[in-house]
Amino acid sequence: MEQAFRVDLRGVVDLLSHHLYGSPRVYIRELLQNAVDAVTARQAIDADAPAEVRIETPDSTGDGSIRVYDNGIGLTEPEVHEFLATIGHSGKRDGLGFARHEFLGQFGIGLLSCFLVADEARILTRSARGGPSVAWTGYADGRYRVEIAAEQRPEPGTTVTLTPRQGMEPWLTSTTVVELATLFGGLLPFRVTVDGQTINAADLPWRATHPTPSDRQAALATYAEDTFGFTPFASFDLSSAEAGLTGVAFVLPQAANPAAKTGHRAYLKRMLIAENVTGLLPDWAFFVRCVVDTSELRPTASREALYEDDLLESTREALGDQVRDWLIELSASDPARLAQFLQIHDLGVKALALHDDDMLRLVDRWLAVETNAGRIPLAEFRRRFGAIRFTPSVEEFRQLSAVANAQGIGLVNGGYAYLTEILERLPAIDPEIRVSRLETSELATHFDLIDPATELALRPFLVTAQRALDRLDCEVTLRTFDPPSLAALYLLDRETQHRAELRATRAIADDLWSDVLGAFDTGLGPDRPQLVLNHRNPLVRKISALSDPRLATMAVEALYSQALLLGQHPLRPVDTALLNRSFVGLLDWAVHDERGES
Repeated sequence: MEQAFRVDLRGVVDLLSHHLYGSPRVYIRELLQNAVDAVTARQAIDADAPAEVRIETPDSTGDGSIRVYDNGIGLTEPEVHEFLATIGHSGKRDGLGFARHEFLGQFGIGLLSCFLVADEARILTRSARGGPSVAWTGYADGRYRVEIAAEQRPEPGTTVTLTPRQGMEPWLTSTTVVELATLFGGLLPFRVTVDGQTINAADLPWRATHPTPSDRQAALATYAEDTFGFTPFASFDLSSAEAGLTGVAFVLPQAANPAAKTGHRAYLKRMLIAENVTGLLPDWAFFVRCVVDTSELRPTASREALYEDDLLESTREALGDQVRDWLIELSASDPARLAQFLQIHDLGVKALALHDDDMLRLVDRWLAVETNAGRIPLAEFRRRFGAIRFTPSVEEFRQLSAVANAQGIGLVNGGYAYLTEILERLPAIDPEIRVSRLETSELATHFDLIDPATELALRPFLVTAQRALDRLDCEVTLRTFDPPSLAALYLLDRETQHRAELRATRAIADDLWSDVLGAFDTGLGPDRPQLVLNHRNPLVRKISALSDPRLATMAVEALYSQALLLGQHPLRPVDTALLNRSFVGLLDWAVHDERGES
């Protein structure tokens, strides 16, 4: 035999208060929502009907209760039984005969939010279609009572009365109700009063008229200060006809964390959904906060977020395009202002440039990047050097920038977020742009050879130096290069590093895997990293002239350690031990030399 489910209303209320709604404060939103929907329904059958929602707090009622009045469509006695006592049934949508998007409420559970703050809810309602006033009393334990009201309402509409549960009185005070009603209903199109005080604006802030554009910008800046607590760098309008959306975007005046979720203020038919709605803009637009009002985007069941569907996705893309268009327009109309923006929010622009050609052109032309010729835009860098050579890490750039500059090679630091990917994308907007990574070993081809006689004379020193670094798996080379102040340069390109790692893995692998890994060893390219000693450096020339092999060995080891540190290469345990040994050895030699000891 089929039976109906039995619902424990206390359990449902507990579920709503702890899992669906974020806070008991939403009871004000739900009361306002029901009132606005009722007024909307009445105006659909009587365009001249008054439209007003009044809230009276305990300061006005005098009995500790809160009352919400509306002059909406009201309910008949059968509608009261059907709509107020059935959880999950949206009477406004179905029973009153209106399309879903005409109303704020969608889930037929809004009335239950009253039981977040009260154990009893009393409703006095009179239908605009005729009939007497009906009184409905509902209790948090699931009981309700319906009767013809002893006191008849003089006009159609509904009055909701709540008496706070013990401990919930702070949620019903005048100060709290004014704050919550202003927060949730401050942009409603109908007049809303709390204890006689009007709390809502006449129009949406971004649709209000102003004498001049500068006056409008000043008003929007003030609105941003009140809403978000900052004075925006700039503001611009947002819209989406598909989503029935209008709004305004505010650009943050300081750098934002790109990893943090960006929250926006969203209204549904001018009723606040939430103050920190995510997913409204693309992730790359983390430098923007916006306020929007929509009529078509769907809220979640709690009406505290937007439902992720195809419409929200297409709206997000459309709003992202408008953020991008603002940047492009700014680059054309006010380059100096754009430069200020890029100093603050370069990460967001670079993130967008990864997949948007227009923004890539903007980055190429305007965004200053670190190079060995100073901070200049990429377009200016190409004008000076022709091609773009870059390092993929900050460490490589610091190691090679001075040497590359001395050789007349322009170098871009691609080690910052998104920059290497942007550099590699540049040919997508202009096939003639040449971009390549500068390999460290390539610099050695620009170094000058020393003359044969000098090299022959220094052969004993080079043999000593190579013997010292053989155990470190490093090759020693003597060259002349600029700048002369640089004594030694440690060169390790990707191919050499790969071959070194391959050899190390083969050494510890079994025979089978050693043979497999050996197939990847092509035998091409340098086998070991290089320590290039600069013969133009006075210190290197003095070291190469040392007659004591032990002292020469310590000096070469010290140059090797310094080159690793200057290039910010990771130090292996053997490198750390060598650094300590050479340093202590040179100190010991210096002390002995000072005392005249042998």
